Amino acid sequence: MTQDCLFSIIIPTYNRPQQLAGCLESLAQMDYPRDRFEVIVMDDGSRQRLDSVVAPFLDRLDIRLQRQENAGPAAARNHAAQLANGKYLAFTDDDCRPATDWLTSLEACFSTAPDHIVGGRTVNALPDNPYSATSQNIISMGYDHYNAVRDEARFFASNNMVVPADRFRELNGFDESFITSEDRELCDRWLHQGYQMTYAPEVIIYHAHPMSLKSFWKQHYSYGQGAFRFHKTRAEKGWGNFKIEENYYLNLLRYPFVNGEGYKGLALTAVLFVSQVANAAGFFQEMLQYQHPDSGESSSSGKESRSKA
Repeated sequence: MTQDCLFSIIIPTYNRPQQLAGCLESLAQMDYPRDRFEVIVMDDGSRQRLDSVVAPFLDRLDIRLQRQENAGPAAARNHAAQLANGKYLAFTDDDCRPATDWLTSLEACFSTAPDHIVGGRTVNALPDNPYSATSQNIISMGYDHYNAVRDEARFFASNNMVVPADRFRELNGFDESFITSEDRELCDRWLHQGYQMTYAPEVIIYHAHPMSLKSFWKQHYSYGQGAFRFHKTRAEKGWGNFKIEENYYLNLLRYPFVNGEGYKGLALTAVLFVSQVANAAGFFQEMLQYQHPDSGESSSSGKESRSKA
């Protein structure tokens, strides 16, 4: 690793070797100087060893494979960040495929906003999967709502989030008590420190996460649990309630029709309704567990449940 390393690309992974191989192939095809970035793959306790997945890329990328006991993606990212040499930590996921100009576009952003978090745009790579499409619609709607002004952004998902390494470490990274919503909590804490965030839609990754009704429900149930923990954490810090404008959910329901066509928009709205039911169920389950801690072990306490769905 040279002293000119600008980006450390951090990829937490858990039991998805094929997806990881696809992600690494996309990184190997990027149009960016190889001595300007490194890749750190953090294996979060996968059942299968990943050495054979990483080995084909050893002569194509400056890449390291690290392993930890299963502790969740927030802990995996934090662990990798402590090992990183880059000035900026570029977080993505194993089921993502960064565009060939991903790092070039990021470097241009940091040339004018060197101390900001920069978040890019995520494109669903599986448009024919209604569950994958709906999950991306929810994120995209959130970006339209919270990141309408480029340099006044308020939320980025961790699959396309790039952070100055020094400030990330200063803030002690992601909160590892979160199952999900650790990215939301970090953005909130970042803004509370008076730091800024920039939304750069030209910084693109393609997300290929096939979903079924079961995995879709599990994902959004977990999002609900994370949402409760996020609100509770803010209250405990005395930061008040996180307010969502009244028109947010109305716009969310309209979003599939704006971005879909005919019956497809109607179908996506039906799937969207399922996501909100799952989210509410997870939120209230976590709230009940918080109010009655002796009623049973919280689903957020097990290591296996902390791994990314």
